[in-house]
Amino acid sequence: MGALDGIRVLSFNHFLSGPAAAQHLGDIGADVITIEPLTGAFQRNWAVANRFVDDTSVNHITTGRNKRSIAVDLKSPEGIAAIKKLIETADVVMENFRPGTLDKLGLSESEIRAVNPRIIIATTTGYGVDGPYAKRPGQDVLLQAMCGLAAHTGSMESGPVAVGSVPIDHHAAALTVAGIIAALFERERTGVARRVDVNMLQAAMDLQGESITAWMNGAEKAGPRGQDGMANWFSPAPYGIYATKDGHVMISMSTPPQLSGALNLPQLAELSADEGFSKRGEISRLVATGMATLTIDEAVEKLTDAGVWHEVVRDYDGLLDNPQVEHLQAFTDTIGSQGSTFKMLSHPVRYDGEVPPIRTMPPALGEQSREVLAEAGFDAAEIDRLIDAGVVVQTNKMRN
Repeated sequence: MGALDGIRVLSFNHFLSGPAAAQHLGDIGADVITIEPLTGAFQRNWAVANRFVDDTSVNHITTGRNKRSIAVDLKSPEGIAAIKKLIETADVVMENFRPGTLDKLGLSESEIRAVNPRIIIATTTGYGVDGPYAKRPGQDVLLQAMCGLAAHTGSMESGPVAVGSVPIDHHAAALTVAGIIAALFERERTGVARRVDVNMLQAAMDLQGESITAWMNGAEKAGPRGQDGMANWFSPAPYGIYATKDGHVMISMSTPPQLSGALNLPQLAELSADEGFSKRGEISRLVATGMATLTIDEAVEKLTDAGVWHEVVRDYDGLLDNPQVEHLQAFTDTIGSQGSTFKMLSHPVRYDGEVPPIRTMPPALGEQSREVLAEAGFDAAEIDRLIDAGVVVQTNKMRN
């Protein structure tokens, strides 16, 4: 059972924001049907780090669960006719192509609503559905450059740095889910079926709401990044990462007197919290000197005793040994079609203390084509004819 039981979603999405949003909807009960080209969606044929497990792309593992797959030739009139039959039964159509792509296929908003006036249409684009940048490629690292995220990451000494993951894609996915659920709620209350538009540019700006707002409202700044080891331009020292003899420790909110006692730095004892802002560089350099004399274990003990907020800097392997990650069941292990273990991130929200189950593994290409078409009203002979004509395929293959 889930919050969206009985809601059918047609997902015309390719990696990453769209499929991630669709998976989230599937996790909470929606019947998500991913509509793929005959050769398969991008995420099943390409993998980050070129990593496939049981011939399944790690990208497909990331976003493919709790969905069904139908593979259709969308350039065929018969294929579009079949999709329109599915639209009759759906509550949501979602896509993250460049603006105008579905229009060219005969699936414009007006054509979709002519088939089903109650349908919610959700688009996730790079820069919006219109405007001077609408046709640009919406890719995470390019958006990091445009929106200030790269310019505000790193240090003034070393220059801008790209974030080492794809946070904009994931935040755009979360906003898409929120928009779709809001639109579904409104439709049930008022009967109005909205169009939901999310773009990665505003998602990237929303990720930085605190710092952008401070910057735009005249906050004092020496530059867009931190100096002397500071993690950013707007926090009081010593907010940042500091090297120890055998690793690195992040220090968060603290006062100079706290650090004076923790690191035996008497120069900090009389400084006020306000001077954490005005003397950022001086404080940060002193803390760096003090931390460099300690091992990680020694630093953690001293910072803990002084009440300084801190955390050891770890890579992803550290998540496997993290007791809170284990407690939250933040990973789910499942078995792939050839017996290998798939390690997935669990759905990140609990409902009455429970994590939604994985009902279905990432599907093979067109794995449910027959059953989806049958549910849309096609009889067995019609389905056979579509498959024989190559308009629809059903396979047990994870990729071409």
